[in-house]
Amino acid sequence: MGRVNRGNGKDGGNGYPYGRGGANLPSVRGHNEALLLDLLRGAGPTGLGRAELAARTGLTPQAVSKITARLAGEGLVAEAGRAVSTGGKPRTLLRLVPQARYAAGVHLDRDELRAVRVDLAGTVVAESRCPLDFGAGPEPVVEEVVRALARVGDPGGQPLLGVGVAAPGPLDHRAGVMGRVTGFPRWEGFALREVLARRLGLPVLLDKDTNAGAAAVAPGARGTSVYVHVGTGLGAGLRLDGEVYRGGRSGAGEFGHQVLRLDGPPCRCGGRGCAEVLCLEAVARGDLAEAARIVGEGAANLVALLDVERVVLGGRVVAGAPEVFLDGVRRVIAVRGAGGGPVGVALAGAGVAEGAAELVLGPLFGRASG
Repeated sequence: MGRVNRGNGKDGGNGYPYGRGGANLPSVRGHNEALLLDLLRGAGPTGLGRAELAARTGLTPQAVSKITARLAGEGLVAEAGRAVSTGGKPRTLLRLVPQARYAAGVHLDRDELRAVRVDLAGTVVAESRCPLDFGAGPEPVVEEVVRALARVGDPGGQPLLGVGVAAPGPLDHRAGVMGRVTGFPRWEGFALREVLARRLGLPVLLDKDTNAGAAAVAPGARGTSVYVHVGTGLGAGLRLDGEVYRGGRSGAGEFGHQVLRLDGPPCRCGGRGCAEVLCLEAVARGDLAEAARIVGEGAANLVALLDVERVVLGGRVVAGAPEVFLDGVRRVIAVRGAGGGPVGVALAGAGVAEGAAELVLGPLFGRASG
């Protein structure tokens, strides 16, 4: 039960890329509504005036007034006070109402589960963390997810827009089906999205943990960036021109399995000398500087290949020694001189669970989730 054949990578017949289990996650809004909501989200509590919204979107003031009135009627937009007058009547400012809707995000790591509930601004308002044995198989893990989401609760009876679940890959995010996760073959073919949607009675999306990490990096920002996750494994999520890039078969971002040392130590993927096995061996012997150097070499390869503008580092290993990884990766990229210009290296400001929730919120603000 819960195992299906892989999908064909197409939509579910309703034009939404997640198909039956992930449709309306949340309901895709009109382009102009989403555009205004995104601008108001970026403005924060200070808000923006209708004239500013019109100027930034190219919409007429009348159209902005009608749309914002409709959004206010839904509780998504409210007045934020008045701007300082520069002569004439002070402008009324509008703001997003973060508490109007909520989404949940779940990070399934190999040994830990973390669940969060976030508001429309992406702020975590509830969190749950517990040990997890991913190798125990799908059914026990599903039960842990259900319990964790019960702990983060629903906000005063208001249903969640949906739940984003980030899991180790490979997986088919369009079909919502797990693949042959390295080291955990029992997961292959398990329809995790469908099973959870049925148990929770909510829209659910499923994506790789590294893609969720990439989604958490400056939502809405353009440009090309890579999120590198160093935890129980080593992986990456790509953002090309501001959108998470998964590849035609959901397989993009297998950062940890690029070969850095021919005839190196065997990796659990079946290869030899992969970045992941070299990095994790260095972590295990306490040589974090060497682990950072290996991550930097892999990141420099991506910078050279894709002209990446920004490398963002996350995961528990990085969190345990952030300066070591920042310095090590920066040093390698500088020496390699890869890319067409300066490359920023920074720490992730949010976790994978937050990114999974951000994938749920994305369509509300005009950003694709798949």
